[in-house]
Amino acid sequence: MLGMTDAARPDFTPLNRERLIAPGPVEVAPNVLAELAQPQMHHRAQAGIAKLMEAREKLTRLLGDPYDAVITTSSGTGAFEGALVSTTPGGAKVVNAQAGKFSERWGEMARRFGYDASLVSKPWGEVLDPQEVADAARGAHTLLITHSETSTGALHDLEAIARAAKAQNPDLIIIADGITSYGVAELRPAAWGVDVIVSGSQKGTATPPGLGFVLFSPEVQARMIQNPERGFYLDMTRELAGQKAGNTPQTPAINLIYALSTALDRLLSVPLEVLWAEQRRKTDALIAAGTALGAPAWAPRTSPAVAVLTPPSGVTGRQVAAQLAAMGQRALPGQAPHEDTVFRVSTMGYADRYDALAIAGILEDAFSALGVRFERGVAVQAAWNALR
Repeated sequence: MLGMTDAARPDFTPLNRERLIAPGPVEVAPNVLAELAQPQMHHRAQAGIAKLMEAREKLTRLLGDPYDAVITTSSGTGAFEGALVSTTPGGAKVVNAQAGKFSERWGEMARRFGYDASLVSKPWGEVLDPQEVADAARGAHTLLITHSETSTGALHDLEAIARAAKAQNPDLIIIADGITSYGVAELRPAAWGVDVIVSGSQKGTATPPGLGFVLFSPEVQARMIQNPERGFYLDMTRELAGQKAGNTPQTPAINLIYALSTALDRLLSVPLEVLWAEQRRKTDALIAAGTALGAPAWAPRTSPAVAVLTPPSGVTGRQVAAQLAAMGQRALPGQAPHEDTVFRVSTMGYADRYDALAIAGILEDAFSALGVRFERGVAVQAAWNALR
């Protein structure tokens, strides 16, 4: 079939429900948004202190390991910066493992802070080699690594990488970017040897943007820097001590913390293994739908957080994203310089398996409007098969 123009007819398009199907910010549940409509609460009131402690405890349960959570009023990047400067002294050797846009950010951060920074890298779309990373981290103080690379859709083997690196360098501190894997992918940092997990509210926890999370292992807390020279607002040593006592040295985004606590209830309503498996199935359904339309996954080892798909010949990632936007569906093309190489869709937030089926149908309409030839229904059927 070629160019079925009814796929984007202007008469019904205004009736479409607008959807966030991008890998963050993500859709947020109505009861979570309702928390933001409360009269302004005070973070020093007993109720505010209790809510902070409640949210921190739920963040630890979502991780599944007894790490202590710090909630920052920042994006995940701010949380990562705080984790780095509060565990790594000036001039220390820092290795950054990168294979995409967001993992590159941590290397740039380390260089700007004047660390003895070195890189181990793979081209975008590929996965990191655990032994290469371990060899590069020999003699290093800190390893920076991204678990789920949102720009490429790759899920790096954090377990194998951390085990190999710690085998060669037992004193190594491993800080993992779990921004799109926390609450989404299997993550067992205590067993794997990962010291710090960093994430943000606008991804797997399905909360509006504005909060960062840093989860510290009990062991790494003994090595944190008192009064880090590169951190004041993001001094995680001071922040962790304060939050353990129910305080925050600075004014927190208490409204968002209320919303976060409510959002976490949905994720914690099932065992973590069930949550991880369902997140995996949803993204597998998107990948299967894309593959059926001639748009397979870019990465060989795919993340359950986002389907990063390569459009068929003659169609670009920007064209797919633009067509979806015209239909009221907010997805994303690739990150520069790969805007045309791929497009990215996700069910990471307030979404379920039936949303994955809907996205499969939406992709059929978008591809039809772009002139791609396929048999109607193949993407939806492929998604169903993946969900089963």
